Amino acid sequence: MHAWPASEVPALPGKGRDLRIHDTATGGPLTLDPGPVARIYVCGITPYDATHMGHAATYNAFDLVQRVWLDTKRQVHYVQNVTDVDAPLLERANRDGQDWTELAERETSLFREDMTALRMLPPQHYIGAVEAIPGIVPLVERLRDAGAAYELDGDIYFSVESDPHFGGVSHLDAEAMRLLSAERGGDPERPGKKNPLDPMLWMAAREGEPRWDGRSLGPGRPGWHIECVAIALDHLGMGFDVQGGGSDLAFPHHEMGASHAHALTGEHPYAKAYVHAGMVALHGEKMSKSKGNLVFVSALRRQGVDPAAIRLTLLAHHYRSDWEWTDAVLDEAVERLARWRAAVSRPDGPPADSLVEEVRAALADDLDAPAALRAVDRWAALQERGGGTDEGAPGVVSRTVDALLGVAL
Repeated sequence: MHAWPASEVPALPGKGRDLRIHDTATGGPLTLDPGPVARIYVCGITPYDATHMGHAATYNAFDLVQRVWLDTKRQVHYVQNVTDVDAPLLERANRDGQDWTELAERETSLFREDMTALRMLPPQHYIGAVEAIPGIVPLVERLRDAGAAYELDGDIYFSVESDPHFGGVSHLDAEAMRLLSAERGGDPERPGKKNPLDPMLWMAAREGEPRWDGRSLGPGRPGWHIECVAIALDHLGMGFDVQGGGSDLAFPHHEMGASHAHALTGEHPYAKAYVHAGMVALHGEKMSKSKGNLVFVSALRRQGVDPAAIRLTLLAHHYRSDWEWTDAVLDEAVERLARWRAAVSRPDGPPADSLVEEVRAALADDLDAPAALRAVDRWAALQERGGGTDEGAPGVVSRTVDALLGVAL
């Protein structure tokens, strides 16, 4: 599966700062010190609907991570999946009378278009669950053969008790885990499981559903969590730098994925940092496909909204915060974009060297994009008052905003 085209990232003078970021597993800040190649895995979409603002906010956060690392003169090895076969996708296809593969291909294509418009840097490896199945099957067999998985009526379940580190990502108690498991794709009430929290690794073939050769597992399809583990281990290996996604993935998805990897390799940790973006709400409730309260990137683009303004709307909120999408927050971003573009269009302006360092410092401090925006606002305000005669300043500001914030002025 191919990703989307990369926009050029301007090189800035000097060198950026190492990223200090909030780690869900430890509950506090962690300064990341990758080697020459920083490794990041971000969980991708289940393509049964278009890209909404919750998706965009999440991918914007991890785009900033990449940009901070690139500014430190590192290379970035970024991997993202597409869950192109799963129950929600099949249910939507059945509801609408569509072929599930066509639905997945169409929505994945639209996602690529949205990511391109928003100038999100693409992953080096963009892998669909379906294409990963040949690598998933042997991992499930290994877990079963090692006693970390068991069969129940033809389905294969992972035993969470096989990982002594289970619970170390989300730090939730058993009851909270059980409730979230039921809400987020698990089946804690199924009789016969060794532990209600045990997640499915391989689902035996169901009537009318797609199936693949599972070798000794029998025909079927993979569970959700093992999909990402197979892709991450194949392309990044254990101990990669950042596992990223929305805050709703901390449990069960990232918790279970980490346990799968620990049981498979005997190593810990799966990822050095678990980083989670907040949720975006509309009309007082988290944007959700099941509720239908969504604002789509593609719909805004069709309405003529500049993608740079959409991106500035996302950047105006700290990535870990939960916030609400309104017409007012978009209007503020449109006005900010106009001010910035007017400011950099002049032939000279106030010196901007300190601005570069302010933006770097803000982003290195747990991706504080709102602080970075305020720094650019201050420079633009000085420019409006005729605050300087540095001929190179507007170009420096434009390149800084492009390189570090992903906004083309």
